[in-house]
Amino acid sequence: MPATPGLLALCVSLALLPPTGKSAEPPQPQISALAPTSKPSRPSTAKLTRTQGSNPQSAQVRCAAQDRAGDLWFGTTGEGVYRYDGKAFTQYTVHDGLSSNIVWCALADKDAQLWFGTDAGLCRWNGERFEIVALPPLTTSDKPATSKPPTVWSILQDSRGTIWIATSEGMYFSKRGIVTPFLDDPAIANSSKLQLKMVDAMLEDREGNLWFASGMPPGLEGLIRFDGTSLTQFKPGGQGWIRTVVEDSNGTLWMGTRSAGVWRYDGNEFTPFTEKRGTGSPMLVDKAGHIWFGGEEDNNGLNLSGVWRYDGKAFENFAIGSGLGGYGFWSITQDRSKNIWLGTRNAGLYRFDGMTLNSLSE
Repeated sequence: MPATPGLLALCVSLALLPPTGKSAEPPQPQISALAPTSKPSRPSTAKLTRTQGSNPQSAQVRCAAQDRAGDLWFGTTGEGVYRYDGKAFTQYTVHDGLSSNIVWCALADKDAQLWFGTDAGLCRWNGERFEIVALPPLTTSDKPATSKPPTVWSILQDSRGTIWIATSEGMYFSKRGIVTPFLDDPAIANSSKLQLKMVDAMLEDREGNLWFASGMPPGLEGLIRFDGTSLTQFKPGGQGWIRTVVEDSNGTLWMGTRSAGVWRYDGNEFTPFTEKRGTGSPMLVDKAGHIWFGGEEDNNGLNLSGVWRYDGKAFENFAIGSGLGGYGFWSITQDRSKNIWLGTRNAGLYRFDGMTLNSLSE
């Protein structure tokens, strides 16, 4: 099986096999153009700069994706999307067609299209403009069809090209531009009657299994494995709220829980990781096989211990004050040039080139 694709991220870059025994796909197109232009609403700036009046506590650099040209796109919770061409940042907001300035996840797919999950549905950048991707009603949702589009928490493309879309109301998959509710397929074995709402992160492992990390209420379903035919639920440490899940170079899964620390799954059993405390959740396995942890934060959103890198034997700490600001970390990603990008509250963004840490926000 192929490895987890391209740019790795908390918000997104992970995958699996499409469901079997599908009913006929609906014939109607699911994408409707909304943005009148690709012209940015703000001029380019040397650093990522807040312009929308977002609250520093809630304005996180939450996700990143790298397009075919090498540009990096950063999604924020309150400031929309920033495009970085290696020299300057260009900001895109609702004025440019985004359905919301609160962006939770991003994906660069194999067809060179960019997808963004917001708190008002799903958007796609086709190279010229933003489009709104319509999500059909879910049988698992208790909201009326006329209500606001659901929040899209995470998105990935699997090794066969299927795009998976996790929302506050349930799970979808997209093939050939048609978006379909996942659990509407009666062939899927779902003995635990899982709803798959509020999935924070997704991962395709080396065996082709898809893993869903269930988040806050109404999620709280733990870690769920889909093997192509059936859903199996796990709750490591009794935890229903799983923040992150990554796979290391040995095929072991690492996950960060809400209140029971870090756990590992070797394919046979779940065990707590007790070698180091206070590392926070695992957020990235880089191209060298190192695992990056986001550190812990206090109730005010301030980071308590910096960022940690683990090579399988020892931890290296990037402490607050060594080039990092004091806000909590919410995304860690790696680009094709092997730079590590760290996103924080207060729309903070840092780049580590293997030698030095630099701030690219103000």
